[in-house]
Amino acid sequence: MALFSNNAFVCGMLLIFIVPQPGNAQRQPSNIISPEVLPDNSVIFRVKAPNANTAQVSGTWATGKMMAMEKRDSVFEVKVGPLVSDMYEYDIILDGIPILDPTNNMVTRDGAWIQNRLIVPGAMADVIDVKPVPHGDIKAAWYNSPTISGAQRRMFIYTPPGYDKSNKQYPVLYLLHGGGGDEEGWLSRGRANYMIDNLIASGKAVPMIVVITNGNPNTPAAPLDRPAEMQNKIPGGIGSMASGKFEESLVKDVMPYIESHYRTINDADHRAITGFSMGGFQTQNITNANPAMFKYIGVMSMGLFSSFGNNPNPDYNKDQHVAQLKALIAASPKVYWIGIGKSDFLYGTVVKLRALYDEVGLKYTYRENEGTHDWNSWRLYLSEFAPLCFK
Repeated sequence: MALFSNNAFVCGMLLIFIVPQPGNAQRQPSNIISPEVLPDNSVIFRVKAPNANTAQVSGTWATGKMMAMEKRDSVFEVKVGPLVSDMYEYDIILDGIPILDPTNNMVTRDGAWIQNRLIVPGAMADVIDVKPVPHGDIKAAWYNSPTISGAQRRMFIYTPPGYDKSNKQYPVLYLLHGGGGDEEGWLSRGRANYMIDNLIASGKAVPMIVVITNGNPNTPAAPLDRPAEMQNKIPGGIGSMASGKFEESLVKDVMPYIESHYRTINDADHRAITGFSMGGFQTQNITNANPAMFKYIGVMSMGLFSSFGNNPNPDYNKDQHVAQLKALIAASPKVYWIGIGKSDFLYGTVVKLRALYDEVGLKYTYRENEGTHDWNSWRLYLSEFAPLCFK
């Protein structure tokens, strides 16, 4: 949960200070451009900070380690790249303190992480950028969740272009976030709605409803939409998401709400589910326990949970898991998709997951990329998984 003061953002483990020193990074001259994308997709970052001794920039690009910025008069500057077309998040660090880029008002959030955004033009940008195509609608919906303490909870529902002007029924994709996140992550940092807009417009994906849930049972919604009594509490992320309560709630609370309030096609052939990290774990749990419910399953950046080094699942039972997988095989999913970055810290768990699936004979499509455990990978995975659904 993000806490705000006059000169700092306190965001879980991330502390972003904006230092109020006269002439420093608070007010930037109009001729300071940052970030500046050059024709070759190199990017120049600048910050006017006359009182600072050092400055670096750190971003989510492949070489995103802190890069020193050179000071010229009172302006720090560094060129990065050329960068592959994509969306990146970054911080500027002044004298060891991370700040938001004062000249860039494009900011994204995922859980505790609040950073500036940069889009580099090209193929991936064409998938996630706002394009002159028909756009779907996003609605924030509150629903009752008897499964989770009877509380009201919030989710976002994307309806495709033309939904309100027809009586057509649509397939549904359920989209889950990772540990520490909430229902805003796939919109703020994932660009899911614009991605689906563009995929539909290009004919690569069929029109679909997308349900973006909050998978943390301890929180009813994203920080600014929680009751005031929760404002000084930072609820658990991974532990809560691994409790199994959300998986039960999605089946008993979320799906009945969606299927009674929206024009959905209510069979397995027209249901898909995917999520990354802990959302990938929840995806496995939901589809293992309900093998005939979804024909399209995507597991992003998550492997065999029992293989976690110091955090094994104490309830894991291989025989029970194998029985579930055999039931899933019998249900004949049309797509079972697994994606993982070569440098992802969970790569080894995916190796073990695939070994188990190979052992029991569960057929799957495997996608390995050069990424890590990051949004660059998850946006890529959604852009490739969504077109496979409902075909």
